[in-house]
Amino acid sequence: MRLLFCGDVVGRSGREAILSHVPDLRRRLNLDFVVANGENAAHGFGITPKICEEFFEAGVDVITLGNHSWDQREIIPFLDADGRVLRPRNYPPGTPGKGAGVYTATRGRKVMVVQVMGRLFMDPLDDPFAALESELNRHPLGAAVGAVIVDVHCEASSEKMALAHYADGRASLVVGSHSHIPTGDAQILPRGTAYQTDAGMCGDYDSVIGMKKDAATSRFVRKMPGERLTPAEGPGTLCAVFVETDDTNGLARRIAPVRLGARLAETLPTS
Repeated sequence: MRLLFCGDVVGRSGREAILSHVPDLRRRLNLDFVVANGENAAHGFGITPKICEEFFEAGVDVITLGNHSWDQREIIPFLDADGRVLRPRNYPPGTPGKGAGVYTATRGRKVMVVQVMGRLFMDPLDDPFAALESELNRHPLGAAVGAVIVDVHCEASSEKMALAHYADGRASLVVGSHSHIPTGDAQILPRGTAYQTDAGMCGDYDSVIGMKKDAATSRFVRKMPGERLTPAEGPGTLCAVFVETDDTNGLARRIAPVRLGARLAETLPTS
């Protein structure tokens, strides 16, 4: 199977990068399944049902969220109405929406997607390792499903790496989100799980992690609250991770970064 995970979509620039590049990438890379992290898509904070529908129309199969899941209140009922939008699995029981799901890819194969959120330097949610263990046990790779994609939404790279090694051999891809910077450590772990610490963001990289640089820099210089942070509005770059799996067991055969757009050096896996 051929899978693509697009990093955090930030504001209009990120949305335009998704809408312009994903349809073409599905064709060029012969993709079976696409996941995008959309938690910053609505002017940098949260996502709306309208944006979700635009992403689905462009060829995104599942949207994951994160610590900004609830910033746009209109998304809350939508989470229960449309199972293709996932908030972190380790929110407490009773939280709207769900954190994992099984979906049908092209050619009828099943893909399980799960998101967990880290606890280092973030909200003290339930244990992400236990939440991930529960879903991996319910949907064993190569038996119940043909691929497993894990979005680890964490501040600390160490926590992302630990979760990846914890799932090694039981997931097709473990990829980090939240940091908005693409890391250079794309690799296949010893037991066959593809891993990258952070997929990066889809947005304007002439910014501070997607936000207008002057206002963001001023907060560091003055150490005082300033104007509300807003997304940078220049040309967007799409950052993503491509994985090809072995159809016999669901483990990764190759992983490659994807970068398309304005500022970063472009890279695209050969077909």
